[in-house]
Amino acid sequence: MRTRSKWVALGLGTAAQTSGTIYLYGLPFLLPALRESTGMTLPQLGFLLACPSIGMVVAMLGWGAIADRHGERLIIGAGLGLGGLLLSLAGLASGVLMGVLLVLAGAAGSAVYAASGRLVVGWFEPGRRGLAMGIRQASQPLGVAVAGVALPAIAEQWGIRVAFAVPAGICMAAALVTVLLLAPAPRATVSSNDPNAASPYRRGSSVWRVHVASALLVIGQITVGTFAFDYLVRGLGWTPTMAGPLLGAAQLIGAAARIGAGRWSDRSPGKGGPLRRLALVNTITLAALASSVALDAWPGPWLLVVAIVATVSWHGVGYAAVAELVPVSWSGRAMSVQTIVQNLASSATPPAMGTLIATLGYAAGFGTAALFPLAAAITVTPLTSRTGRAVPEVST
Repeated sequence: MRTRSKWVALGLGTAAQTSGTIYLYGLPFLLPALRESTGMTLPQLGFLLACPSIGMVVAMLGWGAIADRHGERLIIGAGLGLGGLLLSLAGLASGVLMGVLLVLAGAAGSAVYAASGRLVVGWFEPGRRGLAMGIRQASQPLGVAVAGVALPAIAEQWGIRVAFAVPAGICMAAALVTVLLLAPAPRATVSSNDPNAASPYRRGSSVWRVHVASALLVIGQITVGTFAFDYLVRGLGWTPTMAGPLLGAAQLIGAAARIGAGRWSDRSPGKGGPLRRLALVNTITLAALASSVALDAWPGPWLLVVAIVATVSWHGVGYAAVAELVPVSWSGRAMSVQTIVQNLASSATPPAMGTLIATLGYAAGFGTAALFPLAAAITVTPLTSRTGRAVPEVST
């Protein structure tokens, strides 16, 4: 029964996170429709579409602390339900009020990212967490893919209000299903005198090494993901209808790669080694892409696909590495910090790399991006000789 329950819990948690991802990361697909319906300038819309991410960064650590104290089911249900309600109200608003409501919707929806990670840690033993985290992390490219297919079509057919209302309804439905069906993960009982009750961030730099390495890896991922379409269309002269399906397929392959990398990492005694090897693969792939672009060689588009897949493959392993280094009683907060540092790096990358690419070209941008996963590999090197049992978990 426990085995069946944990896979059901993982499925529900992944579905809930996919639902939240549709609006937390998918609203940029509504940019053309918002530009037409609101009359805002492009810089104004850029800030508007960043509002959910701002809310996520502000609120996620708080949700993680609440999940550590009260469990996952009600946190996911309350966060998604409230996020859906606020999103639907944002679709009815305009201007500053729309932005405020999107910030609040992002803050509410971030609960699913904090609590679903803790759900995996609570249900799955260390030897299966890589696979479980890979499945959980596949929700992000899947949610983005759904948003890319559905939201522009809905906006074109029925308008912006409906395009906001549909993902809002999906979130509220997912919230209801989660509250009704999700079994809470087994909880560890930790006394105030237990060493596991203390913050794992006071015990050395191991957890911070994983956080920093993950932020560095995200820079390569966001560089490729942000500028791939522009490179194919403006750099190589492809039509949007040619470039779009190729990049959409790459995202779906990337979702499968997250699961495969997580399963592969479970065969290692710790996640430091697999994370380092994936970082080196990212470095080699991005360097090969940059070289091909610089030489204007024919493999450029296909190396771009490989780079997209490689640069998203490590996420589940990164979260599993964090889980190995903290006790269950701290997992919600640690997963939140992991997501926050990645979001901060994600937000800073497009303007910085955009400036570099506009000045020196795509080859320089992709080549520079290759340096960051190399730095990530160096950062986690001290973890590769460890077993991954850094913080003992208390028994339930």
